[in-house]
Amino acid sequence: MVWCMPHTRTQIYLTDEQRSLATERGRREGTSMAHVIREAVDAYLVEPDPQVDEALDATFGTLPTLEVPSRDEWDGPGG
Repeated sequence: MVWCMPHTRTQIYLTDEQRSLATERGRREGTSMAHVIREAVDAYLVEPDPQVDEALDATFGTLPTLEVPSRDEWDGPGG
């Protein structure tokens, strides 16, 4: 038995890259582009997890004295 939730047809505009990525992901997962987009919408609309917010709040600014070297130092000698 196959059970599907009812859907409402909705038109959206995607960039060429978004459409290509959604199509490719659907191919990899063996599902439709529409299903991939519905999953993305679901993930976006989920209520924020209070535990994630608490973890971010608890760790924000924990290294206030951290000194990051300049970009020139990252490249090292000879750039």
